[in-house]
Amino acid sequence: AQGLIAARELGLATTPLDVSDPASIARLVHSLDGRKLGLDVLVHNAGVAFNGFDARVARDTLAVNFFGVLHLTEALLPYLRPHARVVIVSSGVGDRKALAPALRARFADGNLDRGQLAELMRSFVTAVADGHHSADGWPSSAYAVSKIGATMLAQILARELADDPRQLRFNALCPGWVKTAMGGPQATRDVAEGADTAVWLATQTPTGPNGGFFRDRKPAAW
Repeated sequence: AQGLIAARELGLATTPLDVSDPASIARLVHSLDGRKLGLDVLVHNAGVAFNGFDARVARDTLAVNFFGVLHLTEALLPYLRPHARVVIVSSGVGDRKALAPALRARFADGNLDRGQLAELMRSFVTAVADGHHSADGWPSSAYAVSKIGATMLAQILARELADDPRQLRFNALCPGWVKTAMGGPQATRDVAEGADTAVWLATQTPTGPNGGFFRDRKPAAW
């Protein structure tokens, strides 16, 4: 409902999308085909955070915050125009320091590809379900793990598609603690402040950053 209101105010069209539903992604792709549309900017802003921690929370969190980003990006890659920018709204909560050293080293591997990253994410869900995620080196936070994966995905996509003639750009960011339905009224930033770095990355020049993680328009450690 909020999307419809915003689109009407801006004179834009809107298409509902559930990034965790393959059928919903397929409908979006069909819509783009039908209207002969390409994309200059793709901002992954869908996200969830649940109370508690168990296998269901782990599965449902990663379904949106990581696999939703992965599957939607892969579905829309053919529709990205030259110099298109893909922006992943991640989080500083997704800090690799939360991982045990051996697991952290796997994420630091410069040869890690999309498929291997997806398998790591699935292994976390399995480990939570089997009760040995801590022993395997994972934190007890599905949200943190999902955002580690999302930030890593931006780096991998930038590397894997570096030779694409369209010169695409993939970056992730931390918006800070924002007053949204997820962030709550006690958050320290309003929506405009939270969106600032995403808009900045979405409007970069063709030679802008690629494969980075940013906060307040500056590179950030994670």
